[in-house]
Amino acid sequence: MTQAMIGWEAETAVPAGHRFNDYLREKNGRLHLHTPHSDNTLDLADLFLGDVGVGRSLPSPLEIIYLPLIRQRIERMRQVFAEVSAEVGYNGRFHYTYASKANAAEEVIRTTLGAGAHHEMSSTVDVDIARLMVQRGLLQPDKMVICNGFKPAGSLYSNNILRLKDNHANTIPVIEDLGEIAPLLTSGKRFDVGLRQKSYGHNTTEAEMEEANSRFGLNLDGLWRAADYLSAAPNLTLKLYHYMVGSQLTDPDDFLGRLKPGIEIYARLRKRHPHLSIFDFGGGMPVAMTLDFNFDYHHFVRLLLTALQETCARYDVPVPDVMGEFGRYTTSEHGAHLFKIMAVKENGSKLPWYIIDGSIMSSFPDSWALSEHFICLPLTHLNQPFQQVQLGGITCDSDDVYPPKPSHSPLYLPIETDDLYIGFFSVGAYQEMLGGVKGSKHCVLPEAVELIVDEENGRFSFQILPGQTPKDVLANLGYT
Repeated sequence: MTQAMIGWEAETAVPAGHRFNDYLREKNGRLHLHTPHSDNTLDLADLFLGDVGVGRSLPSPLEIIYLPLIRQRIERMRQVFAEVSAEVGYNGRFHYTYASKANAAEEVIRTTLGAGAHHEMSSTVDVDIARLMVQRGLLQPDKMVICNGFKPAGSLYSNNILRLKDNHANTIPVIEDLGEIAPLLTSGKRFDVGLRQKSYGHNTTEAEMEEANSRFGLNLDGLWRAADYLSAAPNLTLKLYHYMVGSQLTDPDDFLGRLKPGIEIYARLRKRHPHLSIFDFGGGMPVAMTLDFNFDYHHFVRLLLTALQETCARYDVPVPDVMGEFGRYTTSEHGAHLFKIMAVKENGSKLPWYIIDGSIMSSFPDSWALSEHFICLPLTHLNQPFQQVQLGGITCDSDDVYPPKPSHSPLYLPIETDDLYIGFFSVGAYQEMLGGVKGSKHCVLPEAVELIVDEENGRFSFQILPGQTPKDVLANLGYT
Protein backbone atom coordinates (compact mmCIF):
# COMPACT_ATOMS: atom_id res chain seq x y z
CA MET A 1 0.00 0.00 0.00
CA THR A 2 1.35 3.43 -0.97
CA GLN A 3 2.17 5.75 1.94
CA ALA A 4 0.34 9.07 1.91
CA MET A 5 2.64 12.06 1.56
CA ILE A 6 1.50 14.29 4.41
CA GLY A 7 4.32 16.86 4.51
CA TRP A 8 7.97 17.56 3.76
CA GLU A 9 9.82 14.23 3.58
CA ALA A 10 13.50 15.08 4.07
CA GLU A 11 15.96 16.18 6.74
CA THR A 12 17.20 19.01 4.51
CA ALA A 13 15.65 22.47 4.42
CA VAL A 14 12.84 23.26 2.01
CA PRO A 15 14.28 24.93 -1.15
CA ALA A 16 13.56 28.62 -1.59
CA GLY A 17 10.31 29.21 -3.45
CA HIS A 18 9.22 25.57 -3.23
CA ARG A 19 5.55 24.94 -4.06
CA PHE A 20 3.98 22.18 -1.98
CA ASN A 21 0.76 22.35 -4.01
CA ASP A 22 -1.19 25.01 -5.87
CA TYR A 23 -2.03 27.02 -2.74
CA LEU A 24 0.89 26.42 -0.33
CA ARG A 25 4.44 27.66 -1.00
CA GLU A 26 7.69 28.53 0.79
CA LYS A 27 8.78 32.15 0.89
CA ASN A 28 11.64 33.50 3.02
CA GLY A 29 11.59 30.43 5.26
CA ARG A 30 7.87 30.68 5.97
CA LEU A 31 4.73 29.04 4.64
CA HIS A 32 2.47 31.22 2.53
CA LEU A 33 -1.13 30.62 1.50
CA HIS A 34 -2.44 31.97 -1.76
CA THR A 35 -5.17 31.58 -4.33
CA PRO A 36 -4.16 29.92 -7.62
CA HIS A 37 -3.80 32.47 -10.44
CA SER A 38 -3.28 35.27 -7.90
CA ASP A 39 -0.06 37.03 -6.93
CA ASN A 40 -1.34 37.81 -3.43
CA THR A 41 -0.01 35.58 -0.64
CA LEU A 42 -0.72 35.38 3.09
CA ASP A 43 2.23 34.81 5.45
CA LEU A 44 0.65 32.42 7.94
CA ALA A 45 3.34 32.90 10.58
CA ASP A 46 2.64 36.63 10.61
CA LEU A 47 -0.78 35.91 12.03
CA PHE A 48 1.04 35.04 15.26
CA LEU A 49 4.34 36.92 14.99
CA GLY A 50 3.50 40.10 13.09
CA ASP A 51 0.63 42.02 11.56
CA VAL A 52 -0.87 41.18 8.17
CA GLY A 53 -3.76 43.61 8.49
CA VAL A 54 -5.72 41.76 11.15
CA GLY A 55 -4.95 44.55 13.62
CA ARG A 56 -3.28 42.39 16.24
CA SER A 57 -1.38 39.18 16.71
CA LEU A 58 -3.72 36.22 17.04
CA PRO A 59 -3.64 33.42 19.60
CA SER A 60 -2.79 29.79 18.95
CA PRO A 61 -4.58 27.50 18.24
CA LEU A 62 -6.23 29.27 15.31
CA GLU A 63 -8.67 28.08 12.69
CA ILE A 64 -8.30 29.58 9.20
CA ILE A 65 -11.20 29.83 6.74
CA TYR A 66 -9.83 30.87 3.32
CA LEU A 67 -12.87 31.61 1.15
CA PRO A 68 -11.10 32.34 -2.18
CA LEU A 69 -10.25 28.65 -2.51
CA ILE A 70 -13.95 27.72 -2.49
CA ARG A 71 -14.69 30.01 -5.41
CA GLN A 72 -11.59 28.79 -7.24
CA ARG A 73 -12.58 25.12 -6.90
CA ILE A 74 -16.08 25.80 -8.19
CA GLU A 75 -14.71 27.72 -11.17
CA ARG A 76 -12.12 25.01 -11.89
CA MET A 77 -14.76 22.25 -12.12
CA ARG A 78 -17.03 24.40 -14.29
CA GLN A 79 -14.12 25.05 -16.61
CA VAL A 80 -13.30 21.33 -16.85
CA PHE A 81 -16.87 20.46 -17.84
CA ALA A 82 -17.01 23.36 -20.31
CA GLU A 83 -13.75 22.35 -21.99
CA VAL A 84 -14.62 18.67 -22.24
CA SER A 85 -18.19 19.42 -23.41
CA ALA A 86 -16.76 21.50 -26.26
CA GLU A 87 -14.19 18.81 -27.05
CA VAL A 88 -16.69 15.92 -27.34
CA GLY A 89 -19.66 17.96 -28.56
CA TYR A 90 -21.84 17.36 -25.50
CA ASN A 91 -25.16 19.21 -25.71
CA GLY A 92 -26.31 18.98 -22.09
CA ARG A 93 -25.58 21.56 -19.37
CA PHE A 94 -23.52 21.11 -16.20
CA HIS A 95 -25.02 21.94 -12.80
CA TYR A 96 -22.47 22.47 -10.01
CA THR A 97 -24.23 21.74 -6.73
CA TYR A 98 -22.78 22.22 -3.27
CA ALA A 99 -23.48 19.38 -0.80
CA SER A 100 -23.97 21.41 2.36
CA LYS A 101 -23.43 18.54 4.80
CA ALA A 102 -19.68 18.90 4.21
CA ASN A 103 -19.71 22.30 5.93
CA ALA A 104 -22.86 24.28 6.68
CA ALA A 105 -21.15 27.36 8.14
CA GLU A 106 -22.73 30.65 7.08
CA GLU A 107 -19.58 31.95 5.40
CA VAL A 108 -19.32 28.75 3.34
CA ILE A 109 -22.95 28.72 2.18
CA ARG A 110 -22.73 32.45 1.44
CA THR A 111 -19.65 31.84 -0.70
CA THR A 112 -20.95 28.83 -2.65
CA LEU A 113 -24.22 30.59 -3.47
CA GLY A 114 -22.34 33.75 -4.37
CA ALA A 115 -20.27 31.67 -6.80
CA GLY A 116 -23.49 30.52 -8.48
CA ALA A 117 -23.66 26.95 -7.17
CA HIS A 118 -26.94 25.12 -6.75
CA HIS A 119 -27.65 23.89 -3.22
CA GLU A 120 -28.06 20.34 -1.88
CA MET A 121 -29.24 19.49 1.63
CA SER A 122 -30.33 16.61 3.82
CA SER A 123 -32.09 17.76 7.02
CA THR A 124 -34.79 20.06 8.36
CA VAL A 125 -32.28 22.61 9.69
CA ASP A 126 -30.81 22.76 6.18
CA VAL A 127 -34.24 23.95 5.01
CA ASP A 128 -34.14 26.76 7.56
CA ILE A 129 -30.70 27.76 6.27
CA ALA A 130 -32.00 27.79 2.70
CA ARG A 131 -34.94 29.97 3.72
CA LEU A 132 -32.58 32.47 5.36
CA MET A 133 -30.46 32.55 2.22
CA VAL A 134 -33.60 33.25 0.15
CA GLN A 135 -34.54 36.12 2.48
CA ARG A 136 -31.05 37.59 2.15
CA GLY A 137 -31.22 37.43 -1.64
CA LEU A 138 -28.31 34.97 -1.88
CA LEU A 139 -30.32 31.93 -3.00
CA GLN A 140 -31.60 33.18 -6.34
CA PRO A 141 -34.83 31.84 -7.94
CA ASP A 142 -32.94 30.10 -10.77
CA LYS A 143 -30.89 27.96 -8.36
CA MET A 144 -32.09 24.45 -7.62
CA VAL A 145 -32.39 23.25 -4.04
CA ILE A 146 -31.91 19.47 -4.05
CA CYS A 147 -33.53 17.85 -1.01
CA ASN A 148 -31.80 14.55 -0.29
CA GLY A 149 -31.99 12.50 2.91
CA PHE A 150 -34.81 10.66 4.66
CA LYS A 151 -38.08 12.60 4.60
CA PRO A 152 -40.92 10.26 5.69
CA ALA A 153 -44.47 11.59 5.72
CA GLY A 154 -45.13 13.75 8.76
CA SER A 155 -41.47 14.31 9.59
CA LEU A 156 -40.16 17.79 10.35
CA TYR A 157 -37.98 17.63 7.24
CA SER A 158 -40.85 16.64 4.95
CA ASN A 159 -43.13 19.37 6.31
CA ASN A 160 -40.37 21.96 6.09
CA ILE A 161 -39.71 21.11 2.43
CA LEU A 162 -43.39 21.75 1.67
CA ARG A 163 -43.13 25.17 3.33
CA LEU A 164 -39.89 26.00 1.52
CA LYS A 165 -41.71 25.57 -1.78
CA ASP A 166 -43.65 28.76 -0.97
CA ASN A 167 -40.37 30.69 -0.62
CA HIS A 168 -38.37 29.01 -3.38
CA ALA A 169 -40.17 27.49 -6.35
CA ASN A 170 -37.08 25.63 -7.58
CA THR A 171 -37.14 23.13 -4.69
CA ILE A 172 -36.61 19.52 -5.84
CA PRO A 173 -37.25 16.71 -3.33
CA VAL A 174 -35.34 13.51 -4.12
CA ILE A 175 -37.38 10.43 -3.23
CA GLU A 176 -35.62 7.76 -1.15
CA ASP A 177 -38.72 5.66 -0.38
CA LEU A 178 -42.15 5.29 -1.94
CA GLY A 179 -43.77 6.67 1.22
CA GLU A 180 -42.13 10.04 0.61
CA ILE A 181 -44.32 10.70 -2.44
CA ALA A 182 -47.66 11.04 -0.62
CA PRO A 183 -46.96 14.38 1.17
CA LEU A 184 -45.90 15.94 -2.13
CA LEU A 185 -48.97 14.59 -3.92
CA THR A 186 -51.50 15.71 -1.30
CA SER A 187 -49.88 19.14 -0.88
CA GLY A 188 -51.39 20.28 -4.15
CA LYS A 189 -48.18 22.16 -4.90
CA ARG A 190 -46.32 21.61 -8.15
CA PHE A 191 -42.94 19.96 -7.65
CA ASP A 192 -40.18 18.80 -9.92
CA VAL A 193 -39.04 15.58 -8.24
CA GLY A 194 -35.94 13.41 -8.23
CA LEU A 195 -35.57 9.67 -7.68
CA ARG A 196 -32.57 8.14 -5.96
CA GLN A 197 -31.64 4.57 -6.79
CA LYS A 198 -30.12 2.26 -4.23
CA SER A 199 -26.50 1.97 -5.37
CA TYR A 200 -23.04 1.90 -3.89
CA GLY A 201 -19.77 0.41 -5.02
CA HIS A 202 -18.94 -1.22 -8.34
CA ASN A 203 -22.04 -3.03 -9.64
CA THR A 204 -22.02 -4.40 -13.17
CA THR A 205 -25.46 -6.08 -13.28
CA GLU A 206 -28.95 -5.29 -12.04
CA ALA A 207 -28.71 -8.23 -9.65
CA GLU A 208 -25.60 -6.73 -8.10
CA MET A 209 -27.36 -3.37 -7.76
CA GLU A 210 -30.19 -5.05 -5.90
CA GLU A 211 -27.65 -6.47 -3.45
CA ALA A 212 -25.89 -3.14 -2.89
CA ASN A 213 -25.41 -2.57 0.83
CA SER A 214 -26.84 0.93 1.01
CA ARG A 215 -29.58 2.32 3.24
CA PHE A 216 -30.29 5.07 0.71
CA GLY A 217 -32.56 4.95 -2.29
CA LEU A 218 -35.07 2.78 -4.12
CA ASN A 219 -34.48 -0.69 -5.51
CA LEU A 220 -35.17 -1.19 -9.21
CA ASP A 221 -38.78 -2.25 -8.76
CA GLY A 222 -39.43 0.70 -6.46
CA LEU A 223 -37.68 3.05 -8.88
CA TRP A 224 -39.96 2.14 -11.79
CA ARG A 225 -43.08 2.21 -9.60
CA ALA A 226 -42.13 5.64 -8.26
CA ALA A 227 -41.55 6.96 -11.78
CA ASP A 228 -45.00 5.73 -12.84
CA TYR A 229 -46.63 7.28 -9.75
CA LEU A 230 -45.03 10.63 -10.58
CA SER A 231 -46.14 10.36 -14.20
CA ALA A 232 -49.74 9.86 -13.09
CA ALA A 233 -49.68 12.63 -10.47
CA PRO A 234 -51.27 15.91 -11.61
CA ASN A 235 -48.79 18.10 -9.69
CA LEU A 236 -45.52 16.13 -9.79
CA THR A 237 -42.95 15.84 -12.58
CA LEU A 238 -39.96 13.51 -12.72
CA LYS A 239 -36.96 15.78 -13.33
CA LEU A 240 -33.84 14.14 -11.86
CA TYR A 241 -32.26 10.71 -11.48
CA HIS A 242 -29.73 10.32 -8.63
CA TYR A 243 -27.12 7.54 -8.70
CA MET A 244 -24.48 7.84 -5.96
CA VAL A 245 -21.67 5.27 -6.05
CA GLY A 246 -18.99 6.20 -3.49
CA SER A 247 -16.90 8.81 -1.76
CA GLN A 248 -13.45 10.22 -2.63
CA LEU A 249 -13.02 7.97 -5.70
CA THR A 250 -9.47 8.52 -6.93
CA ASP A 251 -9.40 6.25 -10.01
CA PRO A 252 -11.28 7.87 -12.96
CA ASP A 253 -11.86 4.57 -14.73
CA ASP A 254 -13.19 2.91 -11.59
CA PHE A 255 -15.41 5.94 -10.94
CA LEU A 256 -16.91 5.70 -14.42
CA GLY A 257 -17.24 1.91 -14.14
CA ARG A 258 -19.37 2.36 -11.04
CA LEU A 259 -21.59 4.90 -12.80
CA LYS A 260 -22.22 2.93 -16.00
CA PRO A 261 -25.19 0.86 -14.71
CA GLY A 262 -26.88 4.07 -13.58
CA ILE A 263 -26.28 5.69 -16.96
CA GLU A 264 -28.00 2.73 -18.58
CA ILE A 265 -31.01 2.99 -16.27
CA TYR A 266 -31.22 6.75 -16.81
CA ALA A 267 -31.55 6.24 -20.56
CA ARG A 268 -34.28 3.60 -20.06
CA LEU A 269 -36.16 5.90 -17.68
CA ARG A 270 -35.83 8.81 -20.10
CA LYS A 271 -37.30 6.68 -22.92
CA ARG A 272 -40.44 6.16 -20.84
CA HIS A 273 -40.56 9.51 -19.01
CA PRO A 274 -39.65 12.40 -21.35
CA HIS A 275 -39.64 15.08 -18.62
CA LEU A 276 -36.57 13.48 -17.02
CA SER A 277 -33.59 15.67 -17.90
CA ILE A 278 -30.90 15.58 -15.16
CA PHE A 279 -28.43 12.80 -14.42
CA ASP A 280 -27.13 13.43 -10.88
CA PHE A 281 -24.02 11.36 -10.17
CA GLY A 282 -23.96 12.58 -6.57
CA GLY A 283 -20.67 12.87 -4.74
CA GLY A 284 -17.39 11.03 -4.99
CA MET A 285 -15.30 13.69 -6.72
CA PRO A 286 -11.92 13.55 -4.94
CA VAL A 287 -9.80 16.43 -3.69
CA ALA A 288 -6.19 16.77 -2.56
CA MET A 289 -6.01 15.97 1.14
CA THR A 290 -2.34 14.94 0.89
CA LEU A 291 0.60 16.16 -1.19
CA ASP A 292 0.77 13.06 -3.41
CA PHE A 293 -2.79 13.48 -4.73
CA ASN A 294 -3.16 12.88 -8.46
CA PHE A 295 -6.51 12.81 -10.24
CA ASP A 296 -7.17 13.73 -13.88
CA TYR A 297 -10.47 15.61 -13.74
CA HIS A 298 -10.52 16.13 -17.51
CA HIS A 299 -10.09 12.39 -18.09
CA PHE A 300 -12.95 11.52 -15.75
CA VAL A 301 -15.34 14.09 -17.22
CA ARG A 302 -14.43 12.93 -20.73
CA LEU A 303 -15.24 9.35 -19.75
CA LEU A 304 -18.53 10.40 -18.15
CA LEU A 305 -19.83 12.58 -20.97
CA THR A 306 -18.78 10.11 -23.64
CA ALA A 307 -20.55 7.24 -21.83
CA LEU A 308 -23.70 9.35 -21.55
CA GLN A 309 -23.55 10.20 -25.26
CA GLU A 310 -23.05 6.61 -26.36
CA THR A 311 -25.73 5.18 -24.08
CA CYS A 312 -28.34 7.81 -24.91
CA ALA A 313 -27.65 7.32 -28.62
CA ARG A 314 -28.40 3.59 -28.27
CA TYR A 315 -31.76 4.38 -26.69
CA ASP A 316 -32.43 7.30 -29.04
CA VAL A 317 -32.95 9.81 -26.22
CA PRO A 318 -31.35 13.24 -25.67
CA VAL A 319 -28.30 13.46 -23.46
CA PRO A 320 -29.10 14.78 -19.97
CA ASP A 321 -27.89 17.76 -18.07
CA VAL A 322 -25.23 16.54 -15.63
CA MET A 323 -25.25 17.36 -11.94
CA GLY A 324 -22.54 16.66 -9.37
CA GLU A 325 -22.98 17.17 -5.63
CA PHE A 326 -19.63 18.52 -4.54
CA GLY A 327 -19.11 18.64 -0.78
CA ARG A 328 -15.59 17.60 0.15
CA TYR A 329 -14.27 18.80 -3.21
CA THR A 330 -15.72 22.27 -2.59
CA THR A 331 -14.63 22.86 1.00
CA SER A 332 -11.78 20.57 2.02
CA GLU A 333 -8.93 22.82 0.96
CA HIS A 334 -10.32 26.10 2.30
CA GLY A 335 -9.92 25.10 5.97
CA ALA A 336 -6.78 24.87 8.11
CA HIS A 337 -5.93 24.55 11.80
CA LEU A 338 -2.76 26.24 13.05
CA PHE A 339 -0.93 25.38 16.29
CA LYS A 340 2.23 26.27 18.18
CA ILE A 341 4.69 23.58 19.21
CA MET A 342 4.63 24.10 22.96
CA ALA A 343 7.05 21.38 24.04
CA VAL A 344 9.44 18.69 22.79
CA LYS A 345 9.79 15.43 24.70
CA GLU A 346 12.47 12.87 23.94
CA ASN A 347 11.00 10.48 26.53
CA GLY A 348 13.20 7.56 25.42
CA SER A 349 11.13 7.16 22.27
CA LYS A 350 12.58 6.26 18.88
CA LEU A 351 11.36 9.62 17.55
CA PRO A 352 10.98 12.85 19.57
CA TRP A 353 7.49 13.92 20.57
CA TYR A 354 6.44 17.41 19.44
CA ILE A 355 3.44 18.59 21.48
CA ILE A 356 0.97 21.11 20.07
CA ASP A 357 -1.13 23.52 22.14
CA GLY A 358 -4.41 21.92 21.05
CA SER A 359 -5.98 18.62 20.10
CA ILE A 360 -5.64 16.68 16.85
CA MET A 361 -8.57 14.35 17.45
CA SER A 362 -10.94 17.18 18.45
CA SER A 363 -9.94 19.57 15.67
CA PHE A 364 -10.17 17.06 12.81
CA PRO A 365 -11.76 13.87 14.19
CA ASP A 366 -11.45 11.85 10.97
CA SER A 367 -7.74 11.48 11.74
CA TRP A 368 -8.65 9.58 14.90
CA ALA A 369 -11.88 7.89 13.75
CA LEU A 370 -10.94 6.91 10.17
CA SER A 371 -7.12 7.19 10.22
CA GLU A 372 -7.51 9.92 7.61
CA HIS A 373 -4.41 11.79 6.45
CA PHE A 374 -4.20 15.55 6.11
CA ILE A 375 -1.36 17.84 5.00
CA CYS A 376 0.86 18.93 7.92
CA LEU A 377 3.51 21.61 7.35
CA PRO A 378 5.51 24.07 9.48
CA LEU A 379 4.72 27.75 9.13
CA THR A 380 8.20 28.82 10.28
CA HIS A 381 11.81 27.56 9.93
CA LEU A 382 11.24 25.97 6.52
CA ASN A 383 14.80 27.01 5.63
CA GLN A 384 16.22 25.02 8.59
CA PRO A 385 17.05 21.27 8.87
CA PHE A 386 14.19 18.86 9.59
CA GLN A 387 13.91 15.64 11.58
CA GLN A 388 11.32 12.88 11.70
CA VAL A 389 9.00 13.32 14.68
CA GLN A 390 5.84 12.14 16.34
CA LEU A 391 3.15 14.74 16.97
CA GLY A 392 0.89 14.75 19.99
CA GLY A 393 -2.04 16.83 21.16
CA ILE A 394 -2.34 18.38 24.58
CA THR A 395 -5.05 15.97 25.75
CA CYS A 396 -4.30 12.91 27.86
CA ASP A 397 -5.74 10.59 25.21
CA SER A 398 -3.35 8.05 23.68
CA ASP A 399 -5.11 8.44 20.30
CA ASP A 400 -4.47 12.21 20.12
CA VAL A 401 -1.47 11.71 17.83
CA TYR A 402 -0.38 12.31 14.26
CA PRO A 403 0.23 10.56 11.93
CA PRO A 404 -2.71 8.34 12.95
CA LYS A 405 -1.68 5.09 14.62
CA PRO A 406 -2.17 2.70 11.65
CA SER A 407 -0.23 5.04 9.34
CA HIS A 408 3.25 4.39 7.98
CA SER A 409 3.64 7.91 6.55
CA PRO A 410 6.62 9.76 8.04
CA LEU A 411 6.24 13.26 9.48
CA TYR A 412 9.20 15.65 9.33
CA LEU A 413 9.31 19.01 11.12
CA PRO A 414 12.12 21.53 11.73
CA ILE A 415 14.67 20.77 14.44
CA GLU A 416 14.46 24.42 15.53
CA THR A 417 11.38 24.67 17.76
CA ASP A 418 11.54 28.25 19.07
CA ASP A 419 8.48 30.00 17.62
CA LEU A 420 7.67 26.87 15.63
CA TYR A 421 4.11 26.93 14.37
CA ILE A 422 2.54 24.21 12.25
CA GLY A 423 -0.59 23.92 10.15
CA PHE A 424 -2.95 21.12 9.19
CA PHE A 425 -4.46 21.75 5.77
CA SER A 426 -7.38 20.38 3.74
CA VAL A 427 -9.46 19.97 6.90
CA GLY A 428 -12.35 22.20 5.77
CA ALA A 429 -14.85 19.44 4.92
CA TYR A 430 -16.80 17.53 7.58
CA GLN A 431 -14.26 18.07 10.38
CA GLU A 432 -15.99 21.05 12.01
CA MET A 433 -19.40 19.45 11.53
CA LEU A 434 -18.21 16.21 13.17
CA GLY A 435 -16.38 17.98 15.99
CA GLY A 436 -19.30 20.32 16.64
CA VAL A 437 -19.43 24.11 16.68
CA LYS A 438 -19.49 26.00 20.02
CA GLY A 439 -19.89 22.71 21.86
CA SER A 440 -17.76 21.07 24.52
CA LYS A 441 -14.85 19.11 23.08
CA HIS A 442 -12.86 16.11 24.23
CA CYS A 443 -10.88 16.81 27.42
CA VAL A 444 -12.94 20.04 27.68
CA LEU A 445 -10.58 22.06 25.50
CA PRO A 446 -12.04 25.42 24.44
CA GLU A 447 -12.75 25.99 20.76
CA ALA A 448 -10.12 28.02 18.88
CA VAL A 449 -10.45 31.53 17.54
CA GLU A 450 -11.55 31.50 13.89
CA LEU A 451 -10.17 33.82 11.21
CA ILE A 452 -12.21 34.17 8.02
CA VAL A 453 -10.07 35.40 5.14
CA ASP A 454 -11.43 36.70 1.86
CA GLU A 455 -9.80 38.45 -1.08
CA GLU A 456 -11.09 41.07 -3.49
CA ASN A 457 -9.11 43.03 -6.05
CA GLY A 458 -5.85 41.68 -4.66
CA ARG A 459 -6.56 42.80 -1.08
CA PHE A 460 -7.29 40.56 1.89
CA SER A 461 -10.17 41.16 4.26
CA PHE A 462 -10.39 39.57 7.70
CA GLN A 463 -13.16 38.66 10.10
CA ILE A 464 -12.31 37.33 13.56
CA LEU A 465 -14.79 35.06 15.34
CA PRO A 466 -14.01 34.62 19.04
CA GLY A 467 -13.23 31.19 20.40
CA GLN A 468 -14.57 29.75 23.62
CA THR A 469 -13.61 30.73 27.14
CA PRO A 470 -13.39 28.18 29.97
CA LYS A 471 -16.61 29.74 31.27
CA ASP A 472 -18.35 28.91 27.94
CA VAL A 473 -17.26 25.28 28.19
CA LEU A 474 -18.47 24.98 31.79
CA ALA A 475 -21.83 26.47 30.86
CA ASN A 476 -22.21 23.95 28.00
CA LEU A 477 -21.73 21.15 30.53
CA GLY A 478 -24.30 22.54 32.95
CA TYR A 479 -21.95 24.18 35.44
CA THR A 480 -23.76 27.47 36.01
